[in-house]
Amino acid sequence: MSYYKLGKIPHKRHTVFKDDNGNFIYEQLFGTEGFDGIASLLYHIHRPTQMLSIGDPVDDSPKAAIEKNISPRLVRGFEAKPADDFIESKSPIFFNDDAVLGVAAPRKSMTDYFYKNGHCDELFFVHKGSGTFKTLLGDLKFKYGDYLVVPRGTIYQFEFDDEDNRLLYIESFSPIKTPDRYRNNVGQFLEHSPFCERDLRMPEFREPIDQKGEFLVKVKKQGKIYPVTYATHPFDVVGWDGYLYPYAFSIFDFEPITGRIHMPPPIHLQFQATNFVVCSFVPRLYDYHPLAIPAPYNHSNIDTEEILYYVDGDFMSRNHIEKGYFTLHPGGIAHGPHPGAIERSVGQKETKELAVMVDFFHPVKLTEQAVAIQDSNYVKSWLEP
Repeated sequence: MSYYKLGKIPHKRHTVFKDDNGNFIYEQLFGTEGFDGIASLLYHIHRPTQMLSIGDPVDDSPKAAIEKNISPRLVRGFEAKPADDFIESKSPIFFNDDAVLGVAAPRKSMTDYFYKNGHCDELFFVHKGSGTFKTLLGDLKFKYGDYLVVPRGTIYQFEFDDEDNRLLYIESFSPIKTPDRYRNNVGQFLEHSPFCERDLRMPEFREPIDQKGEFLVKVKKQGKIYPVTYATHPFDVVGWDGYLYPYAFSIFDFEPITGRIHMPPPIHLQFQATNFVVCSFVPRLYDYHPLAIPAPYNHSNIDTEEILYYVDGDFMSRNHIEKGYFTLHPGGIAHGPHPGAIERSVGQKETKELAVMVDFFHPVKLTEQAVAIQDSNYVKSWLEP
């Protein structure tokens, strides 16, 4: 990430900083990997350590219905049931030791508590809905097609404009970052990257909230959610600077890479983490060799679990795919276009498809929620008529 700052900060780090009335402003290092990872320095009206209580935790770990799997799967994500509460609306679908991938359908804004994932970076893709993502480092407006990248430890609230919301989410046990291959040795995006710094939307400054009372922050760590009550409002930050902060990116700002013949999926690379990557499939021109086959060739996922989440448009390589569907093509077997897809792709000039692909490099488990909304006949969908 790039250096960024908002609000009021002192001239030097770790020095006395006071408001106009002579009251101390309290510094907080918001950092990763001890003191070796990326970090930001936050400046609070009140000490951010004033806890009133820590309640009993609630289990939030995903439950596996299928531990080991070699079968292709189709899961109808929009059949996951909505709920008023953000946490209760989350349905994990796939998971392993590297990440949890799921969907959420919250109907109400978070008004009576704040949330913090103290163990995982989080990535949200907004499939339906709009609103404001409020954090202690500032606010981000979001809408359909936006990714929200949230570092672990960020305290936040979702404020939705209405009740019809659908989010794809990933909880990653390693940092989620932009791909190394798109950046130079000082971290700047290269000229051939499909997006650049100006495409990233940074938090907007919000006046600090100076309030004392009881403020509930639900903190997730190691699969448990702990109710922690603080004596001051967590959004009391007067300013901050550094490299660690949430940001937004619209999938519509991803510039597709095309070629004369079919290009492999890594051209769609959007984010990376340890042992998985996230790719954005966006509207683009098809291959322009006179004999090109735009449909993907059959290939074997020997070391990869390929998961596609379908957002919008006509996904050329699949039959009978609708919005909100997941497909899982597990490692160990070959997969490819459905019958008829190759033939109907020849001569086509462009695609309007919109999808998010997550490739896991270790096998995933299917949750109880996934099995309840899967299509058990998907494994036979490659049989020729």
